[in-house]
Amino acid sequence: MIILLFFAAFLAPIAARAALFAFEDRPLHWRDADWSSVRALPPAVEHPEARILVLSGRTGGWKGVVATHSWVVFKSAGATSWTRYDVVGWGNPVRMNEWAPDGRWYGTPPSVIADVSGAQAEDLIPRIEVAVKEYRWRDAGDYKTWPGPNSNSFVAAILRAVPEMRAVLPANAVGRDFRPGFHAGLTDSGTGLELNLWGYTGVKLGWVEGFEINLLSLVVGLDFRSPAIKLPGFGRIGLAPLPVLSPQTNS
Repeated sequence: MIILLFFAAFLAPIAARAALFAFEDRPLHWRDADWSSVRALPPAVEHPEARILVLSGRTGGWKGVVATHSWVVFKSAGATSWTRYDVVGWGNPVRMNEWAPDGRWYGTPPSVIADVSGAQAEDLIPRIEVAVKEYRWRDAGDYKTWPGPNSNSFVAAILRAVPEMRAVLPANAVGRDFRPGFHAGLTDSGTGLELNLWGYTGVKLGWVEGFEINLLSLVVGLDFRSPAIKLPGFGRIGLAPLPVLSPQTNS
C-alpha cells in the first residue's frame, strides 16, 4: 500500500507530465529559445513608485518536466531602470540584468509569484539588496541543480529575508527547500512550521504554504487558502493561487 501511494502521489504525476511535455513544441537548445520581454512591465521611468516582483518560468530541456526557474525584479522610487537578479548554473551564479525583467524563460512567459509596490516595497528593497549581497553560494562551482543551491534556492533565500511579503515559490520550483542543514522552525512566509532535512525531505504546515510533503525535492500537498492540490511536475491543480499584492500595486 505504501508503494502504491508513493507511486500515485509522486511518480504518476511526473510520468503524466513527461508524456504531455513530449508533445509540446519546446526549443531543444537555449540558442533556439525566445528570451524576449513579454511587455508586461512598463519602462521604469513610467512607473515612479517602488516595486518588487518575483517571477517564475519553466526551465529548459527535460528539466522542464519537473522544475521552474525563479528570479526577482525591483526598482526603488524614482529609479530609471529595473534591476533583475537570477542565479544560473554556469560561471559565477549570481547574475544581474542579463535578461529583460519580464523576459520569457526558455520561451515560457513568466508567472507572477509576488508583486508589491509603494511604500511597502520601498521599505523592503534595501533588505533584498543585502540578501543578494550576502547570498552564501555566489561563487563559481557553488551551483547544484539538485537539491540545490540553485536559482530557486537563491530566490527562496531572498523571500526568507522579507517574510512580510508572505510569498512562497511554486511547489515545482525544485531547490526552493534547500537548506545547508537540518531546519525545524518557521516556514519561509513565517505563517507556519517546517521540518527540513537539507532539502532532500521535509514537511510544512502553514497558512501561506498549506500542507506539503517534500521527498527528494518533489512536493505533494494541499493549498488551503485557494483550494488546490500540489503535485510534482504540475505544481498545482485547482483554483489560481491568491496573488501577493500590496494595496498600492498598479498594473
